[in-house]
Amino acid sequence: MTSGAIVVLCTVPGDFDSERMARDLVERSLAACVQIGPGGTSVYRWQDAVEKSDEKLLVIKSRSEVFRDLEAAIMAVHPYDVPEIIALPAPAGHEPYLAWLTASTAASIPTSRKRDSPVE
Repeated sequence: MTSGAIVVLCTVPGDFDSERMARDLVERSLAACVQIGPGGTSVYRWQDAVEKSDEKLLVIKSRSEVFRDLEAAIMAVHPYDVPEIIALPAPAGHEPYLAWLTASTAASIPTSRKRDSPVE
């Protein structure tokens, strides 16, 4: 079974207005749901130095067909130069949930085709 559903992981600074971004993604039908996780510490390499930041993890439920528009919407407001936006395929799931996810994102009008999506 292939659902077209994806889970997108995105980290934001701990003090970023993640609820505003989440609401925008859902209102624009680019995401069915965005879960905003509690803050945590990220350790990473950036510009040849090891850095540490307080961040929140957003778990975004969407469809591969709208990924490029979802990515563009995140990039338009995200404060990082290179934000984490990682799409993971969800090839199967609870059918009623997948139907809800599809219906919740059906109003979005993708500017890209599914074949251009990194997640299939």
